[in-house]
Amino acid sequence: MEKIHENIKKVFEGKNSFRILCGLGIIIVILLIFSAGMKVGFYKASFGHAWGENYERNFGMMPNRPMFGNDNFPNAHGAIGKIIKKELPTIIVQDKDNTEKVILIKDDTEIQEMRQKITKDVLKLDDFVVIIGNPNEQGQIEAKFIRVMPLGMPTLPPPVAPELK
Repeated sequence: MEKIHENIKKVFEGKNSFRILCGLGIIIVILLIFSAGMKVGFYKASFGHAWGENYERNFGMMPNRPMFGNDNFPNAHGAIGKIIKKELPTIIVQDKDNTEKVILIKDDTEIQEMRQKITKDVLKLDDFVVIIGNPNEQGQIEAKFIRVMPLGMPTLPPPVAPELK
């Protein structure tokens, strides 16, 4: 047993085996980074798919225009825009890219106007809001934080479609 231990120790003391182990370590780190990137991309694509699949159920009709912005996926973790419909516990926000997003307000959602905490009942149509949350499997955003922006905030202009020739 001691002889085996000495042979293993000799193998790991050599410069070549150190280089091989460093190379393997670098390859493992690269594979972990690549795997994390794939998971993030899959998560974003899954939300885009769920959002598109549930569009008709959430909004009652299919749009006659492209549903997504320049990167072909909606922002899965939030919305910035005005409230166009309120049926608690959900609200619909017209996002900056003119897409409608269903926002699910849960009991633990923090809602603020300026520095003051408010309840979801205070939210009203045409309020300009910034929402941060997580996507769910129904294509909704489960709000973690909602900030009602003060009146007079500049609204974002709608995106300009490129001219077709």
